Amino acid sequence: MSITYVERGPVDDVALSRLHDLAFGGILSGDVAPWSARLRAHSVGWVCAYDGDRLCGFVHACWDGGSHAFVLDTAVLPDLQGRGIGSELLRRLTALAREAGCEWLHVDYEPHLDGFYTAAGFTPTLAGLHRLG
Repeated sequence: MSITYVERGPVDDVALSRLHDLAFGGILSGDVAPWSARLRAHSVGWVCAYDGDRLCGFVHACWDGGSHAFVLDTAVLPDLQGRGIGSELLRRLTALAREAGCEWLHVDYEPHLDGFYTAAGFTPTLAGLHRLG
C-alpha cells in the first residue's frame, strides 16, 4: 500500500461524500455535499489521502480568519484505519494552519478518539456542543 497526500488539491464532491458516509457510519446515503465550494469558501486548508486513485482519507480546518482554526471531518476508509493515514492527514493539516498564521488548532471529538488526537499533539479540553436543529 502506497498512500499519497495532496494538500489543497481539487476535491471530487461525489468521492468525498462517499468517503464521509463510510467513515462516519458506514451507510451510503447517496447524498452529494458541495465539498469543493465549502472548502474554497471557509477552509484554511485540507488534505486528501489516496490509495492509488481511490480517495481513502480527508481532513480540513475552517478558521476565523485570525488565530484560530478548527479541525473537521477527519475521515479514513474503515478498511484502512489504524495504518497512520489519519495521523499523517492531521500532521499535514497542522502545518497548513501554522503556515496560514493560526496560533490555535481546535478539535472536538468523541471520547473513544482521545488516544488518536492526543497522539497527534492535541491536549484534551472540555468543550460544549449546542444542537441547533
